[in-house]
Amino acid sequence: MPSPEPAPPPEILLYDWDNTLVDGWAGITAALNAVFAAFGRPLWRADETRARVRVSLAESFPAMFGAEWERARDIFYATLKGEHLAHLRPMPGVEALLAAGGRWPQGVVSNKAGAFLRAEVAHLGWDGHFRAVIGAGDAAADKPDPAPLHLALRKMGAEVGPHVWYIGDTALDMQAARAAGCRPVLLGDASHDGGIARAAPELQFADGHALAAYLTAA
Repeated sequence: MPSPEPAPPPEILLYDWDNTLVDGWAGITAALNAVFAAFGRPLWRADETRARVRVSLAESFPAMFGAEWERARDIFYATLKGEHLAHLRPMPGVEALLAAGGRWPQGVVSNKAGAFLRAEVAHLGWDGHFRAVIGAGDAAADKPDPAPLHLALRKMGAEVGPHVWYIGDTALDMQAARAAGCRPVLLGDASHDGGIARAAPELQFADGHALAAYLTAA
């Protein structure tokens, strides 16, 4: 099992968003359930959303709703617009993590739609922490494709390499990091996504507090 053993300190920190830096699953669940209700489908609990949502809406909704996926998309975003900020909460230790990470350039790469992602960053007052905030639709493809990570690094004037840590909570995040040539770093135990072994990170930290302590000592 990977552990925070000594490793070269990062030079760039990139983060996933949902379930890595913030808990916004209540808002996402409400938006999904508005869609499911409109289509006569069973509703999801927040823990089901957390376990099932990985790829961007543009990838998942055509498979879920077929020819009507754009109607489903419109219902989802109309509901999310009124829900997402009210439910947004930082994950444990994240404020300490962003403070400790401030020694290096930081950015966000998420599969949440870019406009919603940037609204959430602004709502939390975290704009000053990040030199790039990249969401779904901002790059030529979404995670696990490396394109959004590469776009973030271009915006930051940085080169790809293992000195760039991509920090996320799922196997998809670790896959994206490896595809982009970055160091895959898992935050949490990925119990909602098959566990640490399935994610196969190079480094793993229990939560934001643990990673903040590691970065402070680096």
